Amino acid sequence: MKCRVGKTAVWWVVGAMAAAFAVQAVTPVAAQDRRATRPQVIRPTGPVWQVIRKNCTSCHGIDDYAFFAMDRGGWQTLIETKHKDHPVSVSEEQRSILLDYLVSKFGPDSTAFPRSYVPPEITEFLSDPEATRVLSRSCVSCHDMKRVNDSRFAPDRWRVIMVAMRERGAVLTDEELEGLVEWLGRVKGINPNQ
Repeated sequence: MKCRVGKTAVWWVVGAMAAAFAVQAVTPVAAQDRRATRPQVIRPTGPVWQVIRKNCTSCHGIDDYAFFAMDRGGWQTLIETKHKDHPVSVSEEQRSILLDYLVSKFGPDSTAFPRSYVPPEITEFLSDPEATRVLSRSCVSCHDMKRVNDSRFAPDRWRVIMVAMRERGAVLTDEELEGLVEWLGRVKGINPNQ
């Protein structure tokens, strides 16, 4: 009798562990990572990249630039404040190249990327007609659907794009945004067969 109870207990423990693993395995990847979404800045080319590579990227990346939307004076002040304890030797020509780039890409007419968007867990996925309806309602006021249909990105990149578009005026709830991210990643992702 004692042996039978012990075997039953072992099977209960094994079953519980298998169930816990199964729940983790089917939880969407986006739901497992609950950090704030970060912007993804495309690396510039030419002289400005040489200035950034030589003077900036040994301490920080370039994605944080997207959190700001400032004029030349604002960028100048931020650079001086951030490097107060860690001075960087940059010539006036290099500083001018860097400031020109920052103002052109992240100037007062741009929209700063939000610092606090944490993707909610989605439990219901959009069908093709539902996703098309949300995209048509939210996106075509600024650009045509060809732009979306011709694009291929991983879900994290789609999230950055969708958050940035919402900051520029696209009307989307968090749940709609995440539903579109999942749908776009599934239907318009980086798999060449999609």
